[in-house]
Amino acid sequence: MGHMPKRTLISLFVVAVLVNYLWELAQAPLYVGLESYNAAVFWHCFVASLGDGFILLLISAAGWIALHRWDWFKQPRVAGYLVMLISGLVLAILVEWMAVHILQRWEYTDKMPILPGIRIGVVPVGQMLILPPVVFRIVAVLGARKEDNASHPSRAASI
Repeated sequence: MGHMPKRTLISLFVVAVLVNYLWELAQAPLYVGLESYNAAVFWHCFVASLGDGFILLLISAAGWIALHRWDWFKQPRVAGYLVMLISGLVLAILVEWMAVHILQRWEYTDKMPILPGIRIGVVPVGQMLILPPVVFRIVAVLGARKEDNASHPSRAASI
């Protein structure tokens, strides 16, 4: 089963934070108190993207456990995408529901589409369905380039 190299873990977290930061900024006006952009909103979105990065690490661990390979996302196939979608959906619903209904960390403006029954936002749940495959693909491509450069030093020198 092996273990994930530290460099891959760091890359996964950094890419996840960067990609999710853009999403957090885009959805900010759907939350009360974040409707207009200012330094506090940029900071709030950055902190939220750190949490999103942690969620991606949890999704990565779920894939590792379910598929018995640390590099499962390099060629995810149907099973890998199912891991991303199911764990992303479960984690998003848990985090959002707890934050809105139990911890009361945030609330939505009238512009946020709401999932009936559980009364949480569609957009943050969609975030954890759409972005994980994007993040894992970016990390897989970056990792493949590094591996290719390591095995062909002359190419790495010309890049």
